[in-house]
Amino acid sequence: MRKTKEEKRKKRHLRVRKKISGTKEKPRLVVFRSLKHIYASLVVDDVSPCKVLTTVSSLSEEFKKLAKENSNAKGGNVEGAKIVGTLIAKKAKELGIEKVVFDRAGYKYTGRVKALAESARKGGLKF
Repeated sequence: MRKTKEEKRKKRHLRVRKKISGTKEKPRLVVFRSLKHIYASLVVDDVSPCKVLTTVSSLSEEFKKLAKENSNAKGGNVEGAKIVGTLIAKKAKELGIEKVVFDRAGYKYTGRVKALAESARKGGLKF
């Protein structure tokens, strides 16, 4: 039986998650993308259960304010992903975090995932 795209992505994500984990000094920046929205979270895996430090999505109020300025930005396009990347970098700076481990969650490093990562780097995060 053939696997769906989502099943293949989850399998890739588990394979990558064996190798990377977030610590208090260097949390894991996790990306989740749906058709209409994109989400980014900072996660610490050291504690049991995993602790989410902060989350930004294309549904958040900060995103909506910045998206009004850029009329082309939506959660489902590259412009929206860039805004989410800058917002997560800003929130990480407020928490005193400069270095993160990037977890693309099994998605290919292209399009929205790449735009989010590059804008987070421009915002001051080091991968």
